[in-house]
Amino acid sequence: MKLPSREILLALFLLVLVAASVVGVGVYRYVTRPSQFAVAVGNHGSNEQVLIDAFAAALRETRSSITIQPVFYEDMAQAAEAFQQGRAPFAVVRPDLELPNNGLTVAILREEALIVASPVSKKIADIADLNGKRVALVDMNAGDKSLLLRVLSSYDLTEKEIRFTSTTAAQTPGLAKQIDAIAFVAAPVSSEAGQLIRNYARASGGEINIVPIDEAEALSLRFPVFTEIKIPAGAFGGRPKKPTEELTTIGVSYRLMASARTDRGPVSEVTANLFRLRSRISSATATINLLKPPDTDSATSAALPVHPGAVDYLNREQLTFMDRWGDWLWLGLFAGGGFTSVFAWISQLFARQKREAVDEVLESLSALLARARKSETQEELAEVTLQLDDVVRQAIRFTRRGLTNTRVMSALMMAIDSTRSAIGDRRRAIDEGAVHVDSMQPEEPPTHFAGRSGGVA
Repeated sequence: MKLPSREILLALFLLVLVAASVVGVGVYRYVTRPSQFAVAVGNHGSNEQVLIDAFAAALRETRSSITIQPVFYEDMAQAAEAFQQGRAPFAVVRPDLELPNNGLTVAILREEALIVASPVSKKIADIADLNGKRVALVDMNAGDKSLLLRVLSSYDLTEKEIRFTSTTAAQTPGLAKQIDAIAFVAAPVSSEAGQLIRNYARASGGEINIVPIDEAEALSLRFPVFTEIKIPAGAFGGRPKKPTEELTTIGVSYRLMASARTDRGPVSEVTANLFRLRSRISSATATINLLKPPDTDSATSAALPVHPGAVDYLNREQLTFMDRWGDWLWLGLFAGGGFTSVFAWISQLFARQKREAVDEVLESLSALLARARKSETQEELAEVTLQLDDVVRQAIRFTRRGLTNTRVMSALMMAIDSTRSAIGDRRRAIDEGAVHVDSMQPEEPPTHFAGRSGGVA
């Protein structure tokens, strides 16, 4: 069987080497490069946008192994839709507005409670007492109003039985004498909520009562997109403190969610950095102080399940390097064994080619040596000499290409010298044989000239 040429073998070797290098570099870059993930965020200019922007900046500044790229949409519904369609592996979601069917909770960015406040003089101690009252909806969007209507329906109240007025926080004090209560959605411990309650109290000229929602737990069980929230005593400040004791209400949450298809490793890294960089993010937005982890005790059975990657971090069960990359390392070792076998095979082909090339030259020299010994004429010796020159040139080419070594060259030189000596010996023998043959030839007989016959008469 004819073996591939040295050039083909060298090209094959280089091809395998380049392929191994490319694979190695690719694996190294994949393992070490910072991973970047898009985060879909709605409501341009919202607290969530500011928070995610600050989080992305903090990751870049700390040269984290993972980074995020905020992608902004007009509202949270569009962001949730983009998330559900797979255009972003992370998204900020308000579940009561739009709950993607592929979303798992990573962290609760903040919770906002439905707060209903009324002057004590109005004698509104329960949500049912709002029947027929005038209620100002302070800075409420469609989702906030939907939450309020859901609560009212649980008390057998409808929108027709209550007179609603939409207003802003700045306009609320001016309406204090014209309304019976205010309703708004905000974080209970936020400065905005406390300021609104205190301004309303001053404008009303009396003590303010915070109306509890006693059915909050039942509502949160029936509608898991809502959350039961405890308002601590004194959350709104003032004198006397408001509320005077802890009370229960219903609320909504803003959650950072990850797609169920997103690997738990990156999600765990995002969760860890979000909580670890909280103090750095707080310099850009105080909203990060409302960050809280999801409940991991019921992570898999909850109506809003928690992503396994977040559970890994929150339960301090993050995957180690070997847990994450062990399989790939073993595959790399197996692949390395395969490459080693290929290299060994190529080396054997080179060694075999060297041996066959040298054997071919030596066989040629052996044949020429035999022909030189048997040559009968100078013409045959001249032909042998020309063939010897061709073999010598071939040996020189092999030497330049690295197919020979010192021991092989010694054998070649010995064979070449022997062949040349045989040619010289045979040439002299032929010359001497020719002279000897000439000397053995009989001399040409002398020419006899006829003498004078009979004399001259």
